[in-house]
Amino acid sequence: MTLLAEYYLPGLHVEEYSISVPLHWQGLQPGSDIGQTSTISLFCRVLCAPEHIHDDLPLLVYFQGGPGGAGPRPLNRQSEPWIDEALKYFRVVLPDQRGTGRSTLIDAASFASIGNPNQQAAYLRQFLADSIVADFEHMRLRLFGGRKWVSLGQSYGGFLTLAYLSAYPEGLTACFTTGGIPHVPASPREVYEHTFPRMKAKTQEFYGRYPQDMERVSVIADRLSKADVFLPAGDPLTVERFQSLGSGFGMKPSFEQLHWLLDSAFTAGDGSIPRTGQVELSQPFLAGVEAATASNPLYWPLQEFIYADGECGPIDWAAQQVRDQLPEFATAARPLLFTGEAIFPWMFKQEQALLPFKEAVNILMREGSWPNIYNRERLACNEVPLQAAVYYDDMYVDSHLQLDTLSRVGHSHAWVTNEFEHDGIHAGNVFAHLLDLARERGDLADLY
Repeated sequence: MTLLAEYYLPGLHVEEYSISVPLHWQGLQPGSDIGQTSTISLFCRVLCAPEHIHDDLPLLVYFQGGPGGAGPRPLNRQSEPWIDEALKYFRVVLPDQRGTGRSTLIDAASFASIGNPNQQAAYLRQFLADSIVADFEHMRLRLFGGRKWVSLGQSYGGFLTLAYLSAYPEGLTACFTTGGIPHVPASPREVYEHTFPRMKAKTQEFYGRYPQDMERVSVIADRLSKADVFLPAGDPLTVERFQSLGSGFGMKPSFEQLHWLLDSAFTAGDGSIPRTGQVELSQPFLAGVEAATASNPLYWPLQEFIYADGECGPIDWAAQQVRDQLPEFATAARPLLFTGEAIFPWMFKQEQALLPFKEAVNILMREGSWPNIYNRERLACNEVPLQAAVYYDDMYVDSHLQLDTLSRVGHSHAWVTNEFEHDGIHAGNVFAHLLDLARERGDLADLY
């Protein structure tokens, strides 16, 4: 383990650490000597309020959403409401999950250099929940002297929370999740059968708020159907990619962001919808679409595999299977419906950032045998307090499926609210409220 740097941000004391972890955890236990096995680097930051630098505070570890998401890079103490609240009571540990940020980053170039598609597929399998939670437990034991910690999991971080509770509950004092309890048993097809109707409802809500944009979207889609529009970096802008602008519809202020992006779409005259002649799309619009739909190289390749658990059978492009049964999502349908947080085969054919992953992902889509992520018996007997924020209208993680899982997890509690969208932890007092609920039950009595 290595202390890499120590410095201050506005209102924050920061320490940076790196530790080696095995690429393959099979046959190894967190905390043990990893010997000569192939390793990768795991990076984390530890935040503390300056006034508490010399205090013996409990630890809170943050499980980032994703998959493939690096830990937060706060601008100051107030830039993330939950960090501001947590620093009153904890030292906050912000790991970069393996393959992200400064933890042996995977991008298109590094992935392409790994070997043949079968080797790449085997490599990609090492970046899912079973390996991630083993990394975190190894970090707890080696970097923090085995001290138990509290966890906070946002979105996919909630999946990691249940994986951690299944594998290493002895490392946790209490857990919090926000918009991220997976359905157990997991089924990607079931997820998308719930998700596509919400995509449709969100699109209708968008058009209801900005009815003038319905025609604007249709004109743009008609233009893109002619297949000769390219984004600044060279990717084709197809109707499918245009539809994927709905990925943010489960968070605020995505409706307004899309509205203003569409506002700049046309070059002619005052930018109104062209009634005659060739429709020309503006460079600012194309640049905005590229930025809004740019692929995180690890996020999309792993997206459907986060639902793989044990002998679950091939995933086989679950989102595309469901979409194929819904003609209202066709590229020729009008009004055009937007899609959100779903991967499709076209992405790995059209997007340069994803091309190196194509064959490996196709191989994994046919794989039916996966590590066991969730231990249902252990979760049923769980004794670690788990407080979950369940967003009733969550577009990405169905609230009813979350509650069904929680009904079978011991010592779990749900706060169900429609006040926030999926990203509520970043914009409100969500974490403060969860802490209050846990305190009222005495779940944090041993910490402070």
